[in-house]
Amino acid sequence: MSRLLISAAHKSSGKTTVSIGLAASLAARGTQVQGFKKGPDYIDPLWLERASGRPVFNLDFNTQAPDEMRGLFAARQSRSGINIIEGNKGLHDGVDTGGADSTAALAKLLDSPVVLVVDTAGMTRGIAPLLLGYQAFDPEVNIAGVILNQVATARQEQKLRAAIETYTDMPVLGALPRAPAVIVKERHLGLTTPGDANGSETRIAAIKEAVEAGLEMDAITAIARNAPRLAPIGLPVMRHDPAAVTIAVARDDAFCFYYPDDFDALERAGARLVFFSPMHDSKLPHADGLVIGGGFPETHLEALEANAPMRHAIRRAIETGMPVHAECGGLMYLSRSISHEGRKGEMVGAIGADAVMKARPQGRGLVVLESTVPNSNLAVSAHEFHYARLEHLDAEPRYAWRVTRGTGIDGAHDGIIINNMVATFSHFRDTSRHHWARDFVAFVRSHARPNPAGQTGAAASMR
Repeated sequence: MSRLLISAAHKSSGKTTVSIGLAASLAARGTQVQGFKKGPDYIDPLWLERASGRPVFNLDFNTQAPDEMRGLFAARQSRSGINIIEGNKGLHDGVDTGGADSTAALAKLLDSPVVLVVDTAGMTRGIAPLLLGYQAFDPEVNIAGVILNQVATARQEQKLRAAIETYTDMPVLGALPRAPAVIVKERHLGLTTPGDANGSETRIAAIKEAVEAGLEMDAITAIARNAPRLAPIGLPVMRHDPAAVTIAVARDDAFCFYYPDDFDALERAGARLVFFSPMHDSKLPHADGLVIGGGFPETHLEALEANAPMRHAIRRAIETGMPVHAECGGLMYLSRSISHEGRKGEMVGAIGADAVMKARPQGRGLVVLESTVPNSNLAVSAHEFHYARLEHLDAEPRYAWRVTRGTGIDGAHDGIIINNMVATFSHFRDTSRHHWARDFVAFVRSHARPNPAGQTGAAASMR
């Protein structure tokens, strides 16, 4: 159970850079690296997956109970390698004033040592009181060392190290320079995804090289190896229903926001998953249901618009009753058009509205949804982060959810229902608090139709 948690004093301090470099370096040495990411995040895990060669799993207080998070970590951890947990925001940041949803709370939940990354731009002696404050604020958090990031000169590094050694007992685990080659660029939704970053492999290689040159890899590995043994965790029995339905999942550079354990949940519920690209494939796979996740359709307007056969196939699937679950970028793709930075692209047109990208976020943060079904007590915690807004709606939509926290589509509702399609700006996660995957597979199964060969497959009726 070797593990360490990478955190920072505040967001955008270099946690992802350090996590990527450590994962790539350890993997290159032949160590199995299993990545985890705290909170609702799709993009950082994509980079960490690319660096480690393994799917990355999210641990999120908003959608998971603490025991569920411990269980997921226990089930997915590498027992022979090293587990790297990347925090979010600063170590003690979170919605809860008491810190119950902070990265520090996750460190205590998993009894994991913490490596603190500090952006040292413009800092010298002042790093000492910062570190002393972090040590004193919650002594139950084991801060095992500090990494100095964005160091401008050798002289600055010397002053930083001297201050830390003089006033604290915190080990310095290395320093990273202020260098563009080791920075993953940001855009409107956070970091650029690996699929949209030119030369992502080159970028990861540069980060790996910088980490190996600047960090004490043996000391960091020893911290992970010496993590306390976790108490035994009773894992739930994962039962798999026989695959009874086929669900097509849109997955390419435009639609890449998925949790890998949601795929597992769909399969456990009895779905066979087939993946396709709305950008490159001209035909929908034969399937009983369709999932279109979030991503960046706005940066791939030309390719999505040019693929008219796929757009028409998806619209016809919705019109003829195929069950469809779409989130954020998927919702935008199903609208009439997407407008972004002066460009406008024609999309599927199943939803009578236009998705227009704005300069500021139109919805950002945690979401709480209540079902519009009469007499239903179902409330769902989710998250949203979108710069798009739906405009020029043909008519008042029928909605699946009332928004009690967050923005959704119009500030009060989310989840447009058309036939058997639900399209939402919110991102769901299949957990004990909301089994959306199980419910969707059951819905797909109830609407599956036999094809001429006697097998289920709603797509067969659309040929």
